[in-house]
Amino acid sequence: MLIRVVVENLFSFDDQKEFTTIPNKRLKTLENHKYRFNNFEILKLSSIYGANGAGKSNLIKCLSLFKNLIINEEIPFNLKGTQFKFKEKFNKDQIFAIEFIQDSKAYYYGIKLKNNLISTEELYLSGLGNSPDEMIYERYTNESGSTSIKFLPRFEEDEKSQVLKSVLLEEFVKPYEPILKLLSNRDNKFLMDVKSAFKWFDDTLQIIIPQSKPSALAHRIDTDTKLKAYAEELMCSFNIGVSGLKADKKSLEDFFGEDNLEETEKWRKRVEDSPKKMIGIRIGRGAELVIVKENNKIWVKNLQVEHVGVNQNTVFFDLDEESDGTIRLLDFVPAFQDIVVSNRVYIIDEIERSIHPLLIKQLIKKFSLDKKSKGQLIFSTHESNLLDQEIFRQDEIWFAEKDKTGATDIYSLSDFKEHKTIDIRKGYLNGRYGSIPFLGNLKDLNWHKYDIN
Repeated sequence: MLIRVVVENLFSFDDQKEFTTIPNKRLKTLENHKYRFNNFEILKLSSIYGANGAGKSNLIKCLSLFKNLIINEEIPFNLKGTQFKFKEKFNKDQIFAIEFIQDSKAYYYGIKLKNNLISTEELYLSGLGNSPDEMIYERYTNESGSTSIKFLPRFEEDEKSQVLKSVLLEEFVKPYEPILKLLSNRDNKFLMDVKSAFKWFDDTLQIIIPQSKPSALAHRIDTDTKLKAYAEELMCSFNIGVSGLKADKKSLEDFFGEDNLEETEKWRKRVEDSPKKMIGIRIGRGAELVIVKENNKIWVKNLQVEHVGVNQNTVFFDLDEESDGTIRLLDFVPAFQDIVVSNRVYIIDEIERSIHPLLIKQLIKKFSLDKKSKGQLIFSTHESNLLDQEIFRQDEIWFAEKDKTGATDIYSLSDFKEHKTIDIRKGYLNGRYGSIPFLGNLKDLNWHKYDIN
């Protein structure tokens, strides 16, 4: 579970800003939206609103880039030079810090970047404000690139662990690489918490941007009966003409044909050499061919959507023949099944893209009212139709807005202390909470100034 994110001097964020899922104690609505961890509470749902260019997507971009930094163990190219640029001096530290829950423990992880070097990296067991934080490790790198690490006392007092520390510093630790993954791969009894913390970034945290596609969906629909049943029930409930789903399945030989042995053997070898014995190939707008070894035979699978036509005849269509909205809804199927049954955290940028406002509202409302859900959903959106206090608590609605210096500010609707019955959609569209585009007078736009006719 995600508790809070802190960013400073990143993209459109200048001074330190914080996004949190900690409930406002003043609010008593939608009590089922609170997940309880010991005596601590966090919220299951959050939406972030803002005008184009306000910086709401930059918060998600920060999370995505730092996830990649941790998983891939190097600073991504598109993270370099990302300081807040409306400043004369660019030597200010860039800070990313996050607090989260994994395997029934709370962690704090922070990174400080300076001149594209990781000057500070630290991992703590969080006391969540009720008890002191406990250090797991602190790592520092000076301007010359020399790195030092301080571990928890039990590690520092253990002779074998000190040998490991020397080897790590001498051979593995680099000033431009985080060490969370490196330490998680060590079989040291004092570093078990590092494994859990890395697992959160590697597995629990899932980020979906508009271009993201679920991998191997045809194979999952073919082999996971629960996912197939959930997907069909969800898609049929939207009344968009979908009556079923199936994976069209052909052997590798049949797919390429008997006269194309060279192509068949090429893909057979690629599948055999792949770690999961599976390869996905994107074709067209939304379709994916999944080539997978199953029961000692290689198959090609393609997801198809069933529609009912004249005289109740059913016809299957490839995804390339479906609308962008139908494809986008299918993209969300694994995510929404996941947050209902597991503790994963899904962060989605522009959740409403290509989807009708009533459909996306129905989808979010289904999750909002589900009292048995286990995961978290956090998303950015422009869709004012979702601003409904029957779906969201006030502390689950956030706004992003740029100030006069060009820096992004982020704040919650709960800061305004509105009544639980107020029409927040109307208030938002009237500019009551800020975070909407400024619309100039059309007469002042010189509409015909550049009319070449």
